[in-house]
Amino acid sequence: MSTITRSLLAAGLIALGLPAVPAHAQLARTFVSAAGGNDGNDCSRTTPCRTFQRAHDNTAGGGEIAVLDPGGYGAVTITKSISIVDDGVGEASVLVSGGVTGITITAGAASYVNLRGITIQGIGFGGGTGLVFNSGFSLTMSNCVVRNLTHDGIVFAPNAPSGSANLAVSNTLVADNGGNGINVQPAGAIFRVNVVLNRVEAYQNSGAGILADGSASPMSTEIWVNAMGSTSGNNGGAGFATRTAAGRASPSMQVLGSQSVTNGGFGLEANGGGILVGQSGVIANQAGQATGFVVSYGDNYSEGGHFPFTIGKF
Repeated sequence: MSTITRSLLAAGLIALGLPAVPAHAQLARTFVSAAGGNDGNDCSRTTPCRTFQRAHDNTAGGGEIAVLDPGGYGAVTITKSISIVDDGVGEASVLVSGGVTGITITAGAASYVNLRGITIQGIGFGGGTGLVFNSGFSLTMSNCVVRNLTHDGIVFAPNAPSGSANLAVSNTLVADNGGNGINVQPAGAIFRVNVVLNRVEAYQNSGAGILADGSASPMSTEIWVNAMGSTSGNNGGAGFATRTAAGRASPSMQVLGSQSVTNGGFGLEANGGGILVGQSGVIANQAGQATGFVVSYGDNYSEGGHFPFTIGKF
């Protein structure tokens, strides 16, 4: 085919609104590299992309983004089932400034999102919020760090009508944030919100370390937060807290094998809703060890007074 013929063919395709060059198909696994990535690439192993957003857009639903080397990979909005994985190549970070959100999840009701080994770090100029979950079926986070944000570290706030929304966080540090460490605050007509926190550490957050807030949800919403083997300490507010408002959802929190120590507020604060606690230490919290409807299994360690209630109907 001559150069003139090729040019005429391309011009004809453009006139018809068709691409002159076939679009790349989305890949099941894409790659990002701070050292050699370029967002003009197709994100394959040999030609990786530079940012999480470009790799996300070029990854098929249910696929995976793999990090090849340490670096900052930019904010990302997730709209489908996907995994973003750093399995030990060095810090893979999302640096947040200017009041924005590092990772935003607005996915379909059946979507699963998985984050492993990712750091979300505020760097000044109004560090914004670390992660906000707006919609999707499930978010799983493991081996992550979320710190130094101006507002909350992690906000789990499903707002699209669905049967349930699920959050699981393990081996993760949430620290030094200007709001709450982890804020579970559904805002839509969700039937049930399930949260499991295993070996989560929440330190030096200005608000509560871990908060379940039903004040934005209809009364019919069930909010269940389970913290196991976790520590909440040195926070400005409560270590573990539930909150609601009149006529709104009543969250339930279970704290097992965990520590709530040296917080500026109560160790356990049920300001609406209730907290069930067992095999845990609640010590040296400035406002007191527990307040509100806190139910104890009777096998906890507490300094400065007993829990308000022993085990009973909850």
